[in-house]
Amino acid sequence: MHPVIVVFLGAGTGGVIRHLVNLAVPKLLGAAFPFATFIINVTGSLLMGLIVGYLAFKDGEFWSQTMRLFLTTGILGGYTTFSTFSLDFALLFERGDAALAVTYVVASVLLSLLAVFAGLAIMRTLS
Repeated sequence: MHPVIVVFLGAGTGGVIRHLVNLAVPKLLGAAFPFATFIINVTGSLLMGLIVGYLAFKDGEFWSQTMRLFLTTGILGGYTTFSTFSLDFALLFERGDAALAVTYVVASVLLSLLAVFAGLAIMRTLS
């Protein structure tokens, strides 16, 4: 199967799972805090670590590149991109680039928050 199709199918699956979590969690824990997003980000990061760790340290030969794409780029990418962000930080940190890893986190969070506010401001102006 073509890799683009594999990622497409995985991302759809991950997106549906995310939607279901977004529906269920506020009913269980309330909506005063973004528990659903928090849970999605943490569980997605845990799953990314488990999958990549398994592939790197256990039996990387068992899983095909297609399965890796389906699970990591596809499902986890559709579920949360925060898992990829967390993996990027971990890889920078583990290769000894702690300062770059911290810079990546701080810059990503601050610029992403600024970008959200900029987008909101632009749309308010255009409305």
